[in-house]
Order: sequence, then C-alpha cells, then structure tokens
Amino acid sequence: MTAAENVCYTLINVPMDSEPPSEISLKNDLEKGDVKSKTEALKKVIIMILNGEKLPGLLMTIIRFVLPLQDHTIKKLLLVFWEIVPKTTPDGRLLHEMILVCDAYRKDLQHPNEFIRGSTLRFLCKLKEAELLEPLMPAIRACLEHRHSYVRRNAVLAIYTIYRNFEHLIPDAPELIHDFLVNEKDASCKRNAFMMLIHADQDRALDYLSTCIDQVQTFGDILQLVIVELIYKVCHANPSERARFIRCIYNLLQSSSPAVKYEAAGTLVTLSSAPTAIKAAAQCYIDLIIKESDNNVKLIVLDRLIELKEHPAHERVLQDLVMDILRVLSTPDLEVRKKTLQLALDLVSSRNVEELVIVLKKEVIKTNNVSEHEDTDKYRQLLVRTLHSCSVRFPDMAANVIPVLMEFLSDSNEAAAADVLEFVREAIQRFDNLRMLIVEKMLEVFHAIKSVKIYRGALWILGEYCSTKEDIQSVMTEVRRSLGEIPIVESEIRKEAGELKPEEEITVGPVQKLVTEMGTYATQSALSSSRPTKKEEDRPPLRGFLLDGDFFVAASLATTLTKIALRYVALVQEKKKQNSFVAEAMLLMATILHLGKSSLPKKPITDDDVDRISLCLKVLSECSPLMNDIFNKECRQSLSHMLSAKLEEEKLSQKKESEKRNVTVQPDDPISFMQLTAKNEMNCKEDQFQLSLLAAMGNTQRKEAADPLASKLNKVTQLTGFSDPVYAEAYVHVNQYDIVLDVLVVNQTSDTLQNCTLELATLGDLKLVEKPSPLTLAPHDFANIKANVKVASTENGIIFGNIVYDVSGAASDRNCVVLSDIHIDIMDYIQPATCTDAEFRQMWAEFEWENKVTVNTNMIDLNDYLQHILKSTNMKCLTPEKALSGYCGFMAANLYARSIFGEDALANVSIEKPIHQGPDAAVTGHIRIRAKSQGMALSLGDKINLSQKKTSI
Repeated sequence: MTAAENVCYTLINVPMDSEPPSEISLKNDLEKGDVKSKTEALKKVIIMILNGEKLPGLLMTIIRFVLPLQDHTIKKLLLVFWEIVPKTTPDGRLLHEMILVCDAYRKDLQHPNEFIRGSTLRFLCKLKEAELLEPLMPAIRACLEHRHSYVRRNAVLAIYTIYRNFEHLIPDAPELIHDFLVNEKDASCKRNAFMMLIHADQDRALDYLSTCIDQVQTFGDILQLVIVELIYKVCHANPSERARFIRCIYNLLQSSSPAVKYEAAGTLVTLSSAPTAIKAAAQCYIDLIIKESDNNVKLIVLDRLIELKEHPAHERVLQDLVMDILRVLSTPDLEVRKKTLQLALDLVSSRNVEELVIVLKKEVIKTNNVSEHEDTDKYRQLLVRTLHSCSVRFPDMAANVIPVLMEFLSDSNEAAAADVLEFVREAIQRFDNLRMLIVEKMLEVFHAIKSVKIYRGALWILGEYCSTKEDIQSVMTEVRRSLGEIPIVESEIRKEAGELKPEEEITVGPVQKLVTEMGTYATQSALSSSRPTKKEEDRPPLRGFLLDGDFFVAASLATTLTKIALRYVALVQEKKKQNSFVAEAMLLMATILHLGKSSLPKKPITDDDVDRISLCLKVLSECSPLMNDIFNKECRQSLSHMLSAKLEEEKLSQKKESEKRNVTVQPDDPISFMQLTAKNEMNCKEDQFQLSLLAAMGNTQRKEAADPLASKLNKVTQLTGFSDPVYAEAYVHVNQYDIVLDVLVVNQTSDTLQNCTLELATLGDLKLVEKPSPLTLAPHDFANIKANVKVASTENGIIFGNIVYDVSGAASDRNCVVLSDIHIDIMDYIQPATCTDAEFRQMWAEFEWENKVTVNTNMIDLNDYLQHILKSTNMKCLTPEKALSGYCGFMAANLYARSIFGEDALANVSIEKPIHQGPDAAVTGHIRIRAKSQGMALSLGDKINLSQKKTSI
C-alpha cells in the first residue's frame, strides 16, 4: 500500500468549493454547541483530517466535550474520527490522550445497546495499535456471550483480526472460537467463527466439521458455502482426505440454496472424475438452469456444462443426460435456447438421437401455434437447423423429420422456410429412398407457399426430382393452378374492363386497382378460401409474383418446365401426348414473355429473364440430346459436388475439434511436477474460490498473461512528461464491460501538494463511474489512484483529462498538468465468430454503415496478408480453406466477428497481386467493412489501417 492509502479504511468525497472552517470556530462549536452543531462540527473535522489537516488542538476538546455524549450519530462519527486521527507522536509512541479514549471504548463494549457494542467491535477490527487493544481484551471476550447475534458476530470478527495481527494478545483464540462454535445457534455467527477457524487453525475446523458432518444439510447457506470452500482446499492440499468429505459434498448438492448447489457441483467435479460424481454434478447444473429465473445465471451454468462436455471422459456421462438438458428449452430467452441446442447437438449419439428428434419435433410444432413473439421465428430457425444436422449425421431420422418440416415451407417467416428448403434439397439428393415422400409432400404444400424465394427453390426441386409420369403431370397441374387463367394479358385486360361473371362480382374492388382481381380459373374458390382476409391474396401466387414484376421466378419456372417436358418426352411413347405436353409448356412460357413486355406488371421483365425463357423455348422446340443432358444431368451433378464439398469441410472441422480434445501423451513428454506446473497447465490445481473472487473484483488474468514471464508493464501508458511537477502513468486493465485505470501519481517537487485531484473525461461510448477522491501528496511522495470506466459498445474510446493541485502557501490559482490521451483498443471486445453464408449475405444487405479501406501494405503474399488481417482484427475467415488454396493472382474472402455486446462486424477482403509489376510487388485491393453502428465500422477500419502500416516483411 502507498502512503496515501494506508492512513485509513474510510474515504469520504466532498466538494471543496466553500472555504474550510477555522480551528477556533470548530473548537467553539464542539465545546458550547448543542448536539446538532457538535455533529456538524465533528463531520467538518473528519473531512479536514482526511484532506491532510492535522488539527492537534482539537483532540482534547473532543475527548472532553464530545466523547461522553450518548447520541448514536455522534458515536458513529467518533468511530470514524478515532480511525483516521493520528494516534502516535512523530517518534512512534502512543499519545497519552488515547488512554482516555481506550477507557471510552471499554465502556462502549459494555454498553447495554447492542448496536453500539457491535459497531465498536467492527471499529476495533481496523485498529493497528496493540497498546490500545490490550486493555480491551476481557471486554471483547465477554461480548462472545452477549444475548444478541449482532454483537457475537462482530466479536468473532474482532477476535480473528486481533489474533491475526497481534497473536500474543489472545493466543487461545482458536480454542475459544471452537468452543463458541460448538454451542452457537445463529447461522451468521457460526459462519464467521468457522471462517476464522479455517484461516487460523484448519485442523480445529476439520474436527468441528467431522462432528457435525451429518447435519450439514440443516445449516444456513452462508455456512454451507464456507464448508464447501474448506473441503475443496483440504482435498486439494491432501487428496487422501477426499473419501472422508466427498459424501458431504454429495449431500450439499441437495441444498435449498442455488449458490451452495453451484459451488458444491463445481467442487465435486474437481475432486472426483468418477461417472457417478460427474452425473450428479451435471444433474445439479441442469436443475439450477431450469429453476433459476435469471437468464445470466442460466448462461453461466450452461457454460459450466459445456466445459464438462469438453473433457473426453465426461462426454459419455453427459450423453445420457441429453433429454434432461433439453428441458432447458422451456426458457423463453433465445440465447439460452441457442446454447442448449448446440450442447444437445454436440452430445447426440445413435443411442439418443431418436428421443432428441421427437422432442425437437414437438418444439417445432409448438412454435407454429405460438402468437408471434419476436424471437419465435428465430427459435424456429434454430430448431430447423438442429433437425437438419441430426438428419445429416443420422440418415435414419430423416424420414421422421421431413414431413413435419415441409409444413413450414408455407411459413410467413422466409428465413425459417429457406432453412427448411435447404434441408429438403440436401435430403432429396442424399437419400434416394426418400425422394418419393419429399416430392409428394412438396406437391401438397406447393400452392400455399407465400414467399417468392421459397417458391423458386420449390420449383427447382420439383423440376429436378420428379421422375414418374404422374408426378410430372401433377407439377404441370400445380403450375397451371398457380398461374391462373391464360393467356394472362388478355384475361387481365378483360378483368380491368369489368367483364366478370355475376358470382365473381362479390370479390371485385375498384376497377382501377388491378391487384384486387382474380380471374376465372376453375380452382379459384379453393385457392381464395384458405386466406380470404385480403383481396390481394385472392390471386394465385405465381400470377401475383409476375404482376408484381418479379420475373426471376419466371426464368426458374421456364427451366423447370423444360426439364419436366424433356423427361416426359423420354417417358411417354405416344407422339400426340408428347407434343401436347411440350406445347402446353411452351404456351406458359410464351404467355409470361407476353406479360413481361406488356404494361400490366409493376416492373417490366429484365433482358436476362427474356434470354433465359427464350432459350428454354428454343430447347423445347428442338429437343436435342445435348440439351437434354445439360438440363437433366449436369444440374444435379453441380448440386452433388457442392454438397460433397460441404460435407468434407464439416468432417474436417469435426476432426480438428476431436484432435484438440483428445489429449495424447508422447513417450518422451516431460513429467509435470505439481511444484513446477505453470498456472495455465493444470486448471484443476488452481484455487477455484480465489479465481472467482478475483473475477468479481475485476482482476482476472488472461491465459497468455498467466505466464510467469508475462508482465503488465507492457500495458502501462505514460500520461505526463518526466520533467512535469507531477509525473503520472496508468495501467489500463480491461475486464469485459469495465475498464480499471490504476494511475500512479508522483510528486516530483519539494512542496506539499494539497487537493491533488485526477480529473478525467471520456469520448465515445465510455462513462466514468466515479470521480477519484482528492489526495494530499508530501514532497517526493507517490500514490495510486483508481478510476473505473464503463463501456457500452465496441468503439474506439479515448480517456483524457488533467491533474490539478494546490501548493500550500502559494498565492496563485490551482496548478494543472494536462495528461496524454489513453486510447482504448476495441480488440479487447471483439471475438471471432461464425455464421452461415445466408446470414452473412442478409446482414451485409441490412447493415447501413460501410467503411472501405484501401490496402496499403508491404506484404507480397496474398495468404500472408489475409492471415495478418485476421490476427490484427480478431475476425474469423468464413471462406473455406479449399476455396482460398492455390494461387491465381487474386483472392476474395468473407470475415466475421462479434463483440461481447452482441454487435456484428462483417468484412470482405478483395485483394490481388499485380503481376505486371514483378514478383516483389506488394498486395493491392480493398477491404470493405460493414456494421450496424458507425463507430464499429470506423473503429475496425482504423485498426486495419494501423496494423497495415506496422507490418514488416
């Protein structure tokens, strides 16, 4: 501790705008004032002493006129006063006046009011003078037998502190506390007493625990937590004790307190790797997740389960608990559900996949009936993807899953329907035996599809995989049904002119609104009866898409019609039927072309779509074998290649994952002796309770910093110059949402600096939590000042400010030293993440902020440059290695990262090697960054620019 910090435990921050009162006026108030004025005067004295004033003349006045008062407020203030007032002469001897104070303490320790007794005992914990404490020992001991638990609780703390600092004053403290503990009934007193025994005499603590080990379940939760800590420490220090206490930990898993259950489960896992222990701990974690209402607690405990799964020996135990883990899906929070599904998917095996699929199917059906909650669609998407993964890994399950999922093709949420479509496309290609089932279900739901993108995909699947004459006829019927009356242009013009049958006039809107009309197609009533709420939807779906100007679906329809027509010609021998079918297909294409060129659609047909439809018409008119091969074979092969590449990539990533988790020990590996083990090598040997305490205090060390050679000196920022009157430097510690600045302030002058204050301000999404207290610095003295800053988003933040101080005796205004800026690096908040290509494209389209960074580097290899960018920005490359391998002079890759605040950052790297400039030419190109917030996009761009310039070959 520095000189500024070891004066006292109490800090009171007050604005010093008003003139400080004189010693004479304070003395007068303390002597002659009433209780209220004495209280105010005492407060002022305390503040002045804290700010460096000595005020020795007031000590006797306070002893004579304030100490005898019985007012509770004054008694509380006096405890603060005695704590901070200098109690010794300059040569270190105790002041004679303190003997009188000591007598007052003794009277307070025998006071009939339990609050005064208890608060005096608390105060005694802060005293560092043995001479003051010695006369009070009999009174402190007597407080252990007081009727009120508040007094007894603080008496234990006082005895513990005195024993720790001055053991000679109470050498029999452990024995005394042990006897007290045996007879004590209050939970908080027992907890304090047991805590003292753990630190003062562990053997006595174990003896006590042995006598009451069967009653542990009946104790209060605060005592149970301390017992868990003791067992953990004892068993790690002496493994032979495990058998003695592990039963106690098992019992504590049944505790009524969630905190005790959590700690007991964590302790059990570190003490025993037996399957029964792991199962009991995992079961306890699952119960906690289900019963706790706080989502943060759920996520923390889920992380512990995921950590358990990472251990190869524990994975099989957890596989038996998959169904219990799935009970967590009853939580409405999407993040919890996402983690749960991922965990279940990692644990699924051939033994439990059937049960898993049944539960997921029920969940999918449930989401269909839920009123539209904002996360329902996303949850449905998650379920679809999980079922997709299960079906790919366990093909036997696909037949159960497909009929349920196909219902969602008609879902209004396009994202979930697109996932189903992708799954169906993969299933129909991979599983030959399911093709008939999929085509049949697809034909059933085809007319109800509402999204044009899903409609296109469904058309492609039907065109590609309908192989029988009946299926081909069904597809044609569905297309005709979905297109409405043809020719389209003539029927639309007729409707516009009002030539309708009487029974149709009911649904007719104003004549000028084309979108409200329907047509005279025979299946009209069946189509309009399902959703009759809007007249716009009375029109058949495909006709609606075309009239809205979406002719890309027409190009897809033309390809599908060509495929099924060519297949029909191969299947049916009768020339008349062949010609009739082909002619019908050509008629549909021609009427769509005619519609595209007319003024009826909202947008005219594009030239690309015209070319595609015209090509299909030409192919059908000629029916050449080459075109037949291209349409009916090459397309399917392309899909097959894509799926096999994807499968290969998944297997590769799974293999890498399993290699990471399989710990192999080579014959010549050195033996790890516990004394020489680095902290990060064997996590289970670390003190878990100490780690959790450090985490709560914001002092967690990253794994790389756990190396004994690593130093925090490389995070020190110099704030002032060496020749400034005040030198300052800061250590910046980033811990998730908090930044702690530990500022060292050194007085380099021969003057005493009074009211030395660190004044800080922030730029960006940073917020200063508290204003640092003013200090008084002696000549050439130094002090540490801590300042907390909260972070709200991933942006480059700047902390700036100055140090102001007064020089005693100087007539000038306050002196000021301006500090250098502290730049907060956003890399502390950005973590690599993954997303699908579809999600990436969707986010790329949605995000409004783009930052285009020009590549400016001296690196000459494309791959090296990409790796350097990934390292300096903490982003993950989504483009597979296979796509980036080889050398062709240019490279394009998609990068993705996510901040701890849940913000997404996308980047697209497009770089090339200008060959005409020779082999030593530097990489050129651009990096486009997209993000939801401007700050994120700009900050990442700045980071890339900065790292490019620092690159050395």
